[in-house]
Amino acid sequence: MSGIRDRDTAPEMLIRSGLHRMGFRYRLHDKKLPGRPDLVFPSRRAAIEVRGCFWHGHDCNLFRWPGTRPEFWRRKISTNIARDARNRNALLNAGWRLAEVWECQLKGRERQALEPVLQQLREFLEGDARHLVLGKDRTVDSHI
Repeated sequence: MSGIRDRDTAPEMLIRSGLHRMGFRYRLHDKKLPGRPDLVFPSRRAAIEVRGCFWHGHDCNLFRWPGTRPEFWRRKISTNIARDARNRNALLNAGWRLAEVWECQLKGRERQALEPVLQQLREFLEGDARHLVLGKDRTVDSHI
């Protein structure tokens, strides 16, 4: 698993380049914030997380339980889901606003066109919503 990328993934790069093209400037993976969000907009007190559907246990067509070592994978994915929830709550409780973009919104059968996704993120960043989820707001952990 050491070869698995945790940053600069293809979905993250799509979001980053699109928002940059729209004129938004951000910091990457700010170590001072819980979970080191992918994109941080300090002046807007907002963060964006681009979540991989497999690693974060999203209940969508991109997620499939591996056939080998099922107990290991259930524990691993469940731990990731719990950590995501802790980090989300810590950010929101600290007064930050958070947008979560699921990978399936950018690839696969359920993907959306990139421009509407970017427009929703623009509205989030320019607005005052506390939390936005792009993609089904349900993880596999909710029905293990």
